[in-house]
Amino acid sequence: MTSHSVLHMSMSLDGYVAVPDDGPGMGLGVDGGVLHDWLGPSTAERPWFDPPGVSGQVFAELMTTGAVVVGRKTFEYAGQWDGDHHGVPIFVATRDAAVHDVRPPYVHVVDDDLATLKAWAKEAAGDADVLVHGADLARACLEAGVLDDLELAVVPVLLGGGRRLVDALGTRVALEQTRVLVAPAVTHLRYRVVR
Repeated sequence: MTSHSVLHMSMSLDGYVAVPDDGPGMGLGVDGGVLHDWLGPSTAERPWFDPPGVSGQVFAELMTTGAVVVGRKTFEYAGQWDGDHHGVPIFVATRDAAVHDVRPPYVHVVDDDLATLKAWAKEAAGDADVLVHGADLARACLEAGVLDDLELAVVPVLLGGGRRLVDALGTRVALEQTRVLVAPAVTHLRYRVVR
């Protein structure tokens, strides 16, 4: 099995991955949580997600990744996942490594180029895929040619504004659709980046 770097991202039908007022502690912005409704409810008694049907299949695949690569802004907006994203190493891509003074054991702040970052994450992941988080990082990885797959959860809502996934992409990227899974509240689309 070959390890792939896979962007997992929920987005609106009009291409937004967050509403305009996203920020620390509110990664998707006010009312942006609609993009994650397909994951099902999370409660104090059950703080994990357990979506039914094909959405459960996609979420289970996300949870079998062996490492996470995330942009600094997404990492901070997500509350640093309290230093633990399903028990695997987290590589935070940033040009300012001094940003994070306290680093939980799973977190590695990396200011190297994206190809080196991808190689380190794939080494840490072993045979498992590497999960990529963050719109800005996704665009940079696409432009650098280091993203292998996109797994998009397209939610049937038009947000009308916010942060787009591929706004101002600096290059043309050919994609091959490899899977379509339809669920009641979301359509899961998987694409392979053609090189």
